Amino acid sequence: MKASLFVTCLVDQFYPEVGESVVKVLRKLGAEVDFPSGQTCCGQPAFNSGFKRQATVQARKVLDLFEESEYIVLPSGSCASMVKVFSPGLFSEEPDLEERFNALAARTYEFSRFLVEVMGVTDVGARYSGVVTYHASCHLLRELGVSEEPIELIRKVKGARFVPMEGVAECCSFGGAFAVKYARISESILESKLNSIEATGADALIACDTGCLMHIAGAMSRRGMKVRPMHLAQLLAQGEIGEG
Repeated sequence: MKASLFVTCLVDQFYPEVGESVVKVLRKLGAEVDFPSGQTCCGQPAFNSGFKRQATVQARKVLDLFEESEYIVLPSGSCASMVKVFSPGLFSEEPDLEERFNALAARTYEFSRFLVEVMGVTDVGARYSGVVTYHASCHLLRELGVSEEPIELIRKVKGARFVPMEGVAECCSFGGAFAVKYARISESILESKLNSIEATGADALIACDTGCLMHIAGAMSRRGMKVRPMHLAQLLAQGEIGEG
Protein backbone atom coordinates (compact mmCIF):
# COMPACT_ATOMS: atom_id res chain seq x y z
CA MET A 1 0.00 0.00 0.00
CA LYS A 2 1.40 3.38 -1.04
CA ALA A 3 0.31 6.65 0.56
CA SER A 4 1.32 10.15 -0.46
CA LEU A 5 1.37 12.59 2.44
CA PHE A 6 -0.34 15.92 1.73
CA VAL A 7 1.04 17.65 4.79
CA THR A 8 -1.04 20.91 4.76
CA CYS A 9 0.20 24.47 5.30
CA LEU A 10 -0.17 24.65 9.08
CA VAL A 11 1.66 21.38 9.63
CA ASP A 12 4.40 22.38 7.21
CA GLN A 13 4.92 25.83 8.71
CA PHE A 14 4.12 25.38 12.40
CA TYR A 15 3.74 21.72 13.37
CA PRO A 16 6.16 19.56 11.34
CA GLU A 17 6.17 17.03 14.19
CA VAL A 18 2.58 16.17 13.25
CA GLY A 19 3.65 15.23 9.73
CA GLU A 20 6.52 13.18 11.15
CA SER A 21 4.06 11.36 13.43
CA VAL A 22 1.78 10.54 10.49
CA VAL A 23 4.70 9.02 8.59
CA LYS A 24 5.84 7.10 11.67
CA VAL A 25 2.41 5.53 12.20
CA LEU A 26 1.79 4.69 8.55
CA ARG A 27 5.21 3.10 8.12
CA LYS A 28 4.81 1.15 11.35
CA LEU A 29 1.63 -0.32 9.88
CA GLY A 30 3.40 -1.31 6.67
CA ALA A 31 2.47 1.49 4.30
CA GLU A 32 5.00 2.92 1.88
CA VAL A 33 4.90 6.69 2.32
CA ASP A 34 6.15 9.35 -0.07
CA PHE A 35 6.12 13.13 0.17
CA PRO A 36 5.70 15.00 -3.13
CA SER A 37 8.03 17.93 -2.56
CA GLY A 38 6.26 20.39 -4.85
CA GLN A 39 3.10 20.53 -2.76
CA THR A 40 1.75 23.83 -1.51
CA CYS A 41 -1.70 24.94 -0.30
CA CYS A 42 -4.91 23.04 -1.09
CA GLY A 43 -6.57 26.38 -1.90
CA GLN A 44 -9.01 26.49 0.99
CA PRO A 45 -8.09 29.97 2.35
CA ALA A 46 -8.70 31.51 -1.07
CA PHE A 47 -11.89 29.47 -1.61
CA ASN A 48 -13.37 30.41 1.76
CA SER A 49 -12.62 34.07 1.14
CA GLY A 50 -14.41 34.06 -2.23
CA PHE A 51 -11.35 33.99 -4.50
CA LYS A 52 -12.44 31.19 -6.81
CA ARG A 53 -9.82 31.82 -9.50
CA GLN A 54 -6.93 31.62 -7.06
CA ALA A 55 -8.43 28.52 -5.45
CA THR A 56 -8.70 26.88 -8.87
CA VAL A 57 -5.01 27.56 -9.57
CA GLN A 58 -4.12 25.75 -6.34
CA ALA A 59 -6.48 22.89 -7.12
CA ARG A 60 -4.79 22.38 -10.49
CA LYS A 61 -1.45 22.08 -8.68
CA VAL A 62 -2.92 19.45 -6.37
CA LEU A 63 -4.18 17.49 -9.36
CA ASP A 64 -0.86 17.70 -11.20
CA LEU A 65 1.12 16.62 -8.16
CA PHE A 66 -1.05 13.85 -6.70
CA GLU A 67 -2.92 12.38 -9.67
CA GLU A 68 -0.64 9.35 -9.88
CA SER A 69 -0.76 8.63 -6.11
CA GLU A 70 -2.39 5.40 -4.97
CA TYR A 71 -3.76 7.13 -1.87
CA ILE A 72 -3.49 10.70 -0.59
CA VAL A 73 -3.51 11.11 3.20
CA LEU A 74 -3.97 14.42 5.02
CA PRO A 75 -3.65 15.08 8.77
CA SER A 76 -6.54 17.55 8.54
CA GLY A 77 -10.27 17.16 8.11
CA SER A 78 -10.39 20.75 6.90
CA CYS A 79 -7.93 20.36 4.02
CA ALA A 80 -9.21 16.87 3.21
CA SER A 81 -12.73 18.25 2.83
CA MET A 82 -11.44 20.93 0.48
CA VAL A 83 -9.92 18.30 -1.77
CA LYS A 84 -12.78 15.80 -1.54
CA VAL A 85 -15.85 18.04 -1.34
CA PHE A 86 -15.15 21.50 -2.74
CA SER A 87 -12.27 21.35 -5.22
CA PRO A 88 -13.97 19.13 -7.84
CA GLY A 89 -16.70 21.75 -8.25
CA LEU A 90 -14.12 24.36 -9.22
CA PHE A 91 -13.86 22.55 -12.56
CA SER A 92 -17.61 22.33 -13.27
CA GLU A 93 -17.09 24.06 -16.63
CA GLU A 94 -14.24 21.70 -17.57
CA PRO A 95 -15.78 18.21 -17.46
CA ASP A 96 -12.54 16.34 -18.18
CA LEU A 97 -10.69 18.06 -15.35
CA GLU A 98 -13.67 17.63 -13.03
CA GLU A 99 -13.74 13.89 -13.74
CA ARG A 100 -10.00 13.62 -13.08
CA PHE A 101 -10.30 15.54 -9.83
CA ASN A 102 -13.23 13.41 -8.68
CA ALA A 103 -11.09 10.32 -9.23
CA LEU A 104 -8.32 11.88 -7.13
CA ALA A 105 -10.82 12.90 -4.44
CA ALA A 106 -12.04 9.31 -4.16
CA ARG A 107 -8.50 8.24 -3.19
CA THR A 108 -8.05 11.08 -0.70
CA TYR A 109 -8.46 10.39 3.02
CA GLU A 110 -8.18 12.20 6.31
CA PHE A 111 -5.64 10.38 8.50
CA SER A 112 -7.98 8.70 11.01
CA ARG A 113 -10.38 7.47 8.34
CA PHE A 114 -7.50 6.11 6.30
CA LEU A 115 -6.29 4.05 9.25
CA VAL A 116 -9.71 2.63 10.09
CA GLU A 117 -11.41 2.35 6.70
CA VAL A 118 -8.53 1.62 4.31
CA MET A 119 -5.92 -0.06 6.51
CA GLY A 120 -8.50 -1.71 8.77
CA VAL A 121 -6.68 -0.77 11.97
CA THR A 122 -7.91 0.70 15.25
CA ASP A 123 -5.07 -0.44 17.52
CA VAL A 124 -1.70 0.84 16.29
CA GLY A 125 0.15 -0.31 19.41
CA ALA A 126 0.41 3.17 20.92
CA ARG A 127 0.87 3.87 24.63
CA TYR A 128 0.24 7.02 26.61
CA SER A 129 0.00 7.61 30.34
CA GLY A 130 -2.67 10.15 31.18
CA VAL A 131 -6.22 11.38 30.75
CA VAL A 132 -7.23 12.51 27.27
CA THR A 133 -10.29 14.14 25.76
CA TYR A 134 -11.25 14.78 22.14
CA HIS A 135 -12.48 17.78 20.14
CA ALA A 136 -14.34 17.06 16.88
CA SER A 137 -13.39 19.64 14.25
CA CYS A 138 -16.17 21.01 12.05
CA HIS A 139 -15.08 20.03 8.53
CA LEU A 140 -14.02 16.58 9.68
CA LEU A 141 -17.41 15.94 11.24
CA ARG A 142 -19.80 17.84 9.03
CA GLU A 143 -18.25 17.64 5.56
CA LEU A 144 -16.52 14.26 5.77
CA GLY A 145 -18.80 12.53 8.29
CA VAL A 146 -15.84 11.34 10.37
CA SER A 147 -17.05 10.94 13.96
CA GLU A 148 -16.24 7.54 15.42
CA GLU A 149 -12.89 6.77 13.79
CA PRO A 150 -10.74 9.10 15.94
CA ILE A 151 -12.47 7.92 19.12
CA GLU A 152 -11.99 4.25 18.20
CA LEU A 153 -8.27 4.91 17.73
CA ILE A 154 -7.99 6.87 20.99
CA ARG A 155 -9.77 4.17 23.01
CA LYS A 156 -7.21 1.59 21.87
CA VAL A 157 -4.21 3.57 23.15
CA LYS A 158 -2.89 1.57 26.08
CA GLY A 159 -2.51 3.47 29.34
CA ALA A 160 -4.69 6.37 28.25
CA ARG A 161 -7.98 7.10 30.00
CA PHE A 162 -10.44 8.69 27.61
CA VAL A 163 -12.97 11.16 29.04
CA PRO A 164 -15.57 12.40 26.52
CA MET A 165 -16.09 16.14 26.37
CA GLU A 166 -19.50 17.74 26.71
CA GLY A 167 -20.25 19.60 23.50
CA VAL A 168 -17.59 17.66 21.63
CA ALA A 169 -19.10 18.64 18.28
CA GLU A 170 -19.38 22.35 19.07
CA CYS A 171 -17.12 24.62 17.01
CA CYS A 172 -13.92 25.92 18.59
CA SER A 173 -14.51 29.19 16.68
CA PHE A 174 -11.29 29.17 14.65
CA GLY A 175 -12.74 28.93 11.16
CA GLY A 176 -9.60 30.34 9.58
CA ALA A 177 -10.36 33.96 8.73
CA PHE A 178 -13.46 33.92 10.99
CA ALA A 179 -11.36 34.19 14.15
CA VAL A 180 -9.65 37.26 12.69
CA LYS A 181 -12.67 38.98 11.16
CA TYR A 182 -14.98 38.33 14.09
CA ALA A 183 -12.59 38.14 17.01
CA ARG A 184 -15.10 38.99 19.76
CA ILE A 185 -17.62 36.41 18.58
CA SER A 186 -14.83 33.86 18.24
CA GLU A 187 -13.62 34.53 21.79
CA SER A 188 -17.11 34.03 23.18
CA ILE A 189 -17.58 30.70 21.41
CA LEU A 190 -14.11 29.56 22.44
CA GLU A 191 -14.82 30.28 26.10
CA SER A 192 -17.48 27.57 26.12
CA LYS A 193 -15.08 25.08 24.54
CA LEU A 194 -12.42 25.83 27.17
CA ASN A 195 -14.92 25.22 29.95
CA SER A 196 -15.82 21.85 28.44
CA ILE A 197 -12.17 20.85 28.17
CA GLU A 198 -11.47 21.91 31.73
CA ALA A 199 -14.43 19.92 33.05
CA THR A 200 -12.98 16.65 31.76
CA GLY A 201 -9.86 16.92 33.92
CA ALA A 202 -7.82 15.83 30.92
CA ASP A 203 -4.11 16.54 30.65
CA ALA A 204 -4.17 16.22 26.85
CA LEU A 205 -6.60 17.52 24.24
CA ILE A 206 -6.71 15.41 21.07
CA ALA A 207 -7.96 16.68 17.71
CA CYS A 208 -7.43 15.92 14.03
CA ASP A 209 -6.87 19.48 12.82
CA THR A 210 -3.91 21.67 13.75
CA GLY A 211 -5.95 24.82 13.08
CA CYS A 212 -8.31 23.95 15.93
CA LEU A 213 -5.42 22.90 18.15
CA MET A 214 -3.48 26.10 17.50
CA HIS A 215 -6.53 28.24 18.23
CA ILE A 216 -7.50 26.36 21.40
CA ALA A 217 -3.89 26.07 22.61
CA GLY A 218 -3.44 29.84 22.59
CA ALA A 219 -6.55 30.35 24.68
CA MET A 220 -5.65 27.57 27.11
CA SER A 221 -2.24 29.14 27.59
CA ARG A 222 -3.74 32.56 28.30
CA ARG A 223 -6.08 30.99 30.83
CA GLY A 224 -3.22 29.09 32.45
CA MET A 225 -4.64 25.62 31.72
CA LYS A 226 -2.13 22.78 31.99
CA VAL A 227 -3.54 20.80 29.08
CA ARG A 228 -1.33 19.59 26.25
CA PRO A 229 -2.78 20.10 22.75
CA MET A 230 -1.97 17.03 20.69
CA HIS A 231 -2.84 15.94 17.16
CA LEU A 232 -4.21 12.40 16.95
CA ALA A 233 -1.14 11.37 14.94
CA GLN A 234 1.13 12.47 17.78
CA LEU A 235 -0.85 10.40 20.26
CA LEU A 236 -0.76 7.34 18.02
CA ALA A 237 2.97 7.73 17.44
CA GLN A 238 3.65 7.25 21.16
CA GLY A 239 5.54 3.98 21.48
CA GLU A 240 6.24 3.71 25.18
CA ILE A 241 4.37 5.20 28.12
CA GLY A 242 5.46 8.81 28.49
CA GLU A 243 7.41 8.80 25.21
CA GLY A 244 7.20 11.70 22.78
